[in-house]
Order: sequence, then C-alpha cells, then structure tokens
Amino acid sequence: MDTKIGSIDACKPTNGDVGSPPNGTVATIHDTFPATAISVGSSEATLGRHLARRLVQAGVTDVFSVPGDFNLTLLDHLIAEPELKNIGCCNELNAGYAADGYARSRGVGACVVTFTVGGLSVLNAIAGAYSENLPVICIVGGPNSNDFGTNRILHHTIGLPDFSQELRCFQTVTCYQAVVNNLEDAHEEIDKAISTALKESKPVYISISCNLAAIPHHTFARDPVPFSLAPRFSNKMGLDAAVDAALEFLNKAVKPIMVGGVKLRVAKASDAFLELADASGYPVAVMPSAKGLVPENHPHFIGTYWGAVSTPFCSEIVESADAYIFAGPIFNDYSSVGYSLLLKKEKAIVVHPDRVTVANGPTFGCVLMSEFLSELAKRVKRNETAYENYHRIFVPEGKPLKCKQIEPLRVNAMFQHIQKMISSETAVIAETGDSWFNCQKLKLPKGCGYEFQMQYGSIGWSVGATLGYAQATPEKRVLAFIGDGSFQVTAQDISTMIRNGQKTIIFLINNGGYTIEVEIHDGPYNVIKNWNYTGLVDAIHNGEGNCWTTKVRYEEELVEAIKTATTEKKDCLCFIEVIVHKDDTSKELLEWGSRVAAANGRPPNPQ
Repeated sequence: MDTKIGSIDACKPTNGDVGSPPNGTVATIHDTFPATAISVGSSEATLGRHLARRLVQAGVTDVFSVPGDFNLTLLDHLIAEPELKNIGCCNELNAGYAADGYARSRGVGACVVTFTVGGLSVLNAIAGAYSENLPVICIVGGPNSNDFGTNRILHHTIGLPDFSQELRCFQTVTCYQAVVNNLEDAHEEIDKAISTALKESKPVYISISCNLAAIPHHTFARDPVPFSLAPRFSNKMGLDAAVDAALEFLNKAVKPIMVGGVKLRVAKASDAFLELADASGYPVAVMPSAKGLVPENHPHFIGTYWGAVSTPFCSEIVESADAYIFAGPIFNDYSSVGYSLLLKKEKAIVVHPDRVTVANGPTFGCVLMSEFLSELAKRVKRNETAYENYHRIFVPEGKPLKCKQIEPLRVNAMFQHIQKMISSETAVIAETGDSWFNCQKLKLPKGCGYEFQMQYGSIGWSVGATLGYAQATPEKRVLAFIGDGSFQVTAQDISTMIRNGQKTIIFLINNGGYTIEVEIHDGPYNVIKNWNYTGLVDAIHNGEGNCWTTKVRYEEELVEAIKTATTEKKDCLCFIEVIVHKDDTSKELLEWGSRVAAANGRPPNPQ
C-alpha cells in the first residue's frame, strides 16, 4: 500500500475534491520545514507559529480574516509564516464564504475572526460549509486565559460572565470544537481539530486565547509531525453482499440508468462513478448540485436530472427507467422540485458515502461508495437500452431568437454568449436565484470548474465564494453570475478581489429584485432599491489596482463587453452589469417556483 501522498503541493486536490484522501491511502502530509529542533524561546516556537505551520501542512496557503482585538497577536504570528498569506476581508460573513469557496478548489479552507462579535457573524457561512461537506477551519481569537472561570464581563459579548455562547452556537455547525485556553494541551487540541476537519470533511472551530498566541512552549519546539489520516475500507462481506444484491436487481432491468449526486465529492467517488458508467453503458445524468463532478463530455452523458426542470429529455429517460442508481444524492424540497419527482424507491439503488440501499429493501452498512461502484463496474452486464432510447428521442435544443437592434437584452440570449466563453481555463460560480437555472444549462468542457450552494442556498454566498475560489485557483479565470439582490448582501469584498489582483469576470444581472422569491411568492418586499452598480465598483476601485466596469442593455453591447473583458482587460477584474427586464426569467425558474410554492403552501394535516 502506498503510505503517503507526497509533499504539500501533491496534497492539494486538483479536481475539487475535499476532505480525506482517496480510500485505501494513508495521507501523510509532509511539511516543507526541516525537522530540526527550534530553541524554546524563539519566535518560531509559539502557539501561533505552530498553528500556521499546521495550516500550511493541511494545504492552506491563504487565510481569510477580519481583525479584532482578541485575534491581533494571533494574526501577527500567522502572517509571520512565509508560506501563509493573510487575505483581509471586509466582514466576517464574507471571510467565511471565501473559506468555503477556497475549500471547494483547494480541499480545505480557513478563516480567522474575533470572539463572539466576529464568531457569530461568520456562523452563517460556516453553517453553509457544513451543509456542503466542506472542511473549513474557523479560528477565533478568544478571551484572555485568566478570564475563564471568573465573574468578569467582557466586551464583544452579550454582557454575561458565561463565555460559552459562541461555542454552543458552533457545536451544531462544526464536527469538532477546540477551546485552547492553556498551552499544555494546545498542540493536541489544534492537531485533533484540523485532522478531524480533513477526515470528516466538515468545518471545525478553534478558539485561541488572545494571550497565548505569542508564548513559546516546549511542545512547539520542533516542527510538527506530519498529519497521518488512517485509510477507510469497506467491510468485505458487506461489500460483496451489496454488489451481489445490486447485480441481481440490475440484471433484471430492461433500461437502467445512473445519476450522480453531490456526495460524490465527499465520498471521493467521481472516478469510480465513471468506471461504472464506462462498463455499464447506462445513460449518465447528474443532480443539479452535482454539476461539475462528472465530465459532461462523457459519451453517455444526458444532462441534469431535476424533475420537471431537467435539461431536455433527461427526466423522461430517468423517470421511465425500471432501475436507477443514485450515487450520493440529497433529496430535499429544492432538488425534488417541491417533492414532485416521479421516482419510486423500489426501482432505486441509493449509494451513500458509507452505505448502500437496494430497491427500498436491504441496506448494507460499512460499504464505501467508491469501492462499491468500482466492484460493481467489474461485474455489471453492459446494457445500452436506455441510452439508445435517449438518442432516439433527443432533439437538439432550439436557439433563442437573436435580439433585434435596440431591443432590450434577454437572459436566454445572454447565456448563448456565455457558453462560448467557458473552457478548461475557466470556472463558473452561480449565485442562488435564476443563475442556478441558467448556469445549469451551460455545457461544461472538460476541466471547467463549477460551483454553487444548493443545499443551504444563502443569497450573497457567491461574492465571498468567488473571492476564495479565485484565490485558491489563480490559473483559472472565474466567471461569477450574481443577481442584484444577492450582490447587495455582500458587495463589499469586491474590494478584496481588486486588492489581491484577481481577474474574475462578474456578471451582475440587474432585474430589480429577488426574482427567485418573486416566482415562489411575490410581494412588495421582493423589490429592492436600484443601485448604480458600476458606479459603486468604480468607487471601491478608487484608482488602485486593476478593475474595469461597464453596463450593457443590448446584445451588441454584451458582445463588445465580453470581447473587451477577454482581450485587452484579460488581466483585470471585470464587472459587467447586465440590465434586463424584471420578468425575464428562465422557464425552469417559473416551473420550479410554482412547485416549491405549492410545497410551502400545503395546509396542515388534520390534528
């Protein structure tokens, strides 16, 4: 067995996978520091420097922070680490969103905030990362260690001598919490927190007392021993039984299909999923939140399965199948379009990261998704019937009408031009709203990144996530699609993008309000104050850094703006405000919104 995965650089995921390494591998993450003793008392042997080295070992080279008096000394020691860069954000929420976006690309992210007033502000972003199985290390500068257990009331708190409020809030949205208020066990607590984040692929919380970060201690006198994450294996008898049951079920089927879900990422099973697709000949679809996890250039790829708002002809093939394999699905009210999917449990093999259920019958535990799919691929009978049916009924999608001269730009015409922009050197970030549906229809070339936050669906997420993703992946140009309502929540950190020389292209879609909410339930609360968005970004730019802005109202102007952004302004942050009619939405949003509204509006059951 290979017992290590090489240097830090070799440990950085290149495919968007997060968390622990591939199954069957012990991840020994080497550091780049010589394993020589450091004399106690030197600036290298402090708690802060130890934490910095540990972050670098885990794959974090940028931390997103907002300073506050409880974390200032800690930040001094973090930025003293030459391989760790501090990215100062405008607020804690965006710092958390940025760590989320960074983790999607790099495999792990980190943010640093101050006690309670900062911690409760970043909490929403950490909850979103938890819902998406992203290992984000949330570091908080905590109270002076001498204040614990006293009756003192501190600033930045709610005015009670109990300092546990922040910790209690984080306990429900992190998989481990470490409160470091002494030096004796600081080394152990930090290591356990970071390794748990990597193993569980979930956020963790680390609080560091503000008076400890700069103190040398003998436990930090040597460079830390590399992390070692034990491999996970399936129960062999359970795996064999699960594969046998699945084969018996699939071999009776006439037209089986397979659908990838978002938990392919946390299970590190994308490659195994493709193995099964190649071996079986089944049609391959993805659930909306799994877009980007399965190559869309696969010869049997048929699109996104999203019930009534699927890509053309995909739902018909999936829902008419007599057997379907769902690998890593999350069936919530959004992904099920208001619980309207026409699926039957008795026709489904549902593969979770660590268990398999066959035809609503037996469930096989301690079976890892990647191993199950790989073993199934070795023995499955090839059956292309369902794909042949798809090929038989498929009619190429119609092209939207070209906008007439001086006719206001339509969103469907806009995305025809966006399709031509994307390549293996780009990544797409889609904000909650109509961009979910418009970006879902983009055909991704091999290597093109794609991210959106479907489970948590926090509006404003994309600004911070774009910052973090672009910082983690400077070789890709990020294309972010953000609605005006969402942008108003988190606009400030355009400043941080400019400050760090990022070259993202942001398409701000200005349609005068919260359009996704309008299509679920309209009211005056969905209308927002219109801003001069390009004027705002120009003011933020303030002549420092590289930034270019423009407004477009017509198709000809959009074409010209894209040309400029991709040629003479290719090294700039480009902000293109696209002004469209308030009722210009995708047909999918109209359908989805009405079904979600129906689900939300169900009357109470009789008591």
